[in-house]
Amino acid sequence: MAIIIDPIADMFVRMKNAIARKYHEVIVPHSLKKEKILDIFKNEGYITSYEVIKEEKKSFKEIKITLKYKGLNQNQSAISGIKKISKPGLKVYSPSEKLPRVLSGFGTAIISTSKGLLTDKEARKANVGGEVIAFVW
Repeated sequence: MAIIIDPIADMFVRMKNAIARKYHEVIVPHSLKKEKILDIFKNEGYITSYEVIKEEKKSFKEIKITLKYKGLNQNQSAISGIKKISKPGLKVYSPSEKLPRVLSGFGTAIISTSKGLLTDKEARKANVGGEVIAFVW
C-alpha cells in the first residue's frame, strides 16, 4: 500500500478521474476532514451525496461519493474543476478581508477557519480568515 502524502489532493484526483470516465460513484479512504469538505460540496450542489461505509472484512472506513451530473443526457459534471491550493510544503493563508473569490463568485473556495471548514462566502459573513484549502467550480 502506498503512503499518501496529501489525502485531500488524493480525493480530488480520484474525483477528477471518475468525472473524466463518467463514473457516477467513487470510493476514497475516510477522514473527518474529507467528510466536512464533502458536506460543503453537497450543500453547494457539486455532488449528489456521500456515504461512510465500513465493511466487515476491512479494518478501515471508506467514503462512497455519488457524483452529480446535469445537462440533457446527464453527461456534464456539476464539477468543472477542482484545484488544491494549500499543499503540505506550502500552506496558503488569507485574512478575512482578502479571502479569494473563485470565478467572480460563481465557484467556491474552501477555507479552514477557527470555526471549522467554511466556504469563502460563509467565512466573509463570519468575518474570519484561515487556510485556503481548495477552489471548486
